[in-house]
Amino acid sequence: MGTPQEPRLAVEISGINLRNPLLVSSGTFGNGREYSEWLDLGMVGGIITKAVTLLPCNGNPPPRLWEVPCGLLNSIGLENKGVEAFLAEDLAWLNRFDVPVWVNVAGFSDEEYVAVAGMISDSGMADAIELNISCPNVKQGGLHYSSSPREAARLTAMVQKAVNLPLYVKLSARTADIKEMAVEVQKAGADGLSLINTFPAMAIDVETGRARLANVSGGLSGPALHPIAVLAVWEVAQVVDIPIIGMGGVWSWKDAAELMMAGADAVAVGTLNFVDPEAAFRIAEDLGSFAARKGFESVSELVGLTRRGGIV
Repeated sequence: MGTPQEPRLAVEISGINLRNPLLVSSGTFGNGREYSEWLDLGMVGGIITKAVTLLPCNGNPPPRLWEVPCGLLNSIGLENKGVEAFLAEDLAWLNRFDVPVWVNVAGFSDEEYVAVAGMISDSGMADAIELNISCPNVKQGGLHYSSSPREAARLTAMVQKAVNLPLYVKLSARTADIKEMAVEVQKAGADGLSLINTFPAMAIDVETGRARLANVSGGLSGPALHPIAVLAVWEVAQVVDIPIIGMGGVWSWKDAAELMMAGADAVAVGTLNFVDPEAAFRIAEDLGSFAARKGFESVSELVGLTRRGGIV
C-alpha cells in the first residue's frame, strides 16, 4: 500500500500543489482544529473550511441532522462565528500546517459575498476560495444564485474582481442545466468548480406527520448522492477547461476513482469524515495502490479516462 504523500499521488490544480488528490469537504471537517489532536492535517491533500459569512450566524434551529438510508440530511444553516473571528482564530491557526486551504465563502447578499471573499484574499492566509452559491438550507442567497446561470455569473464576476486567489464556484445538481451553469461561471472568471453540493431533500416522521428537520428540508449527502455527482462531473468536464473538485458520496477509493475518471482533477470526502475521520488518508493510500496496480505513474492519468475510452 502507498502513503498519502507518495509521488504518484501528487497533483496540481490552479497552481496549487497537493500531496494527494483527496481533500475534505466544507462542513464535514470543521476548520481542521476539531481533528488535529489525533490526525496529521499535513497528510490530507487539502482542507475546505466550513462556510464563513460576514457576520456571526447561528444557523437553523434543531433538529438539524437526520440519517436516512444511504445518506444524511443536514440543515445546519451556515452556522459560523463570522469572518473576523474566523481570520483571527481559525485561519491563522490553520496556517501552522503545511496544507492547502480553500475557504468556503457564503453570504446573504452580493455585497456580503464580495466583502468576505475580499477579506479572505487580503489576509494572505488562504490558497483558494470556494464560492458557496448552492447551499440548499438557507432562505436567502444560496440557491437564488445556483438556479440562475445569469445570477451565478454576475456574482462570480463581482467576487473575482475582489480577490487575487483562485476562485472555485460550488454548484448544485438541482438546476435546469448544470453544463450551462458551469460554462457561464467560467466565462465570468471562475478558476475552478466544486461539484456537487448537497441535494435538497426531506424526511417525515410518519408517527407524528411532522418533518424530521426543524427547517423542514435540508441537504442530502452520502452514498445516495454519488451517482448524481458522477454524472454532473461527467457532463461539466466536457464543456469547461478549468479544474473540477468532485464530491458527493465518496465512501471508498473506487468512488474517488469514478469521479476522476468522469473528469474530476481532485476529489473531496464529505459525510464519511463523520464516520471515519481518517477516511481521506485511507482513500488516498488505496487510490495510490490502485494506480500502481494499473501501471499509472500518476493518479492524474485517471482524470477523464472514461471519455478517452477507459483502461486498455
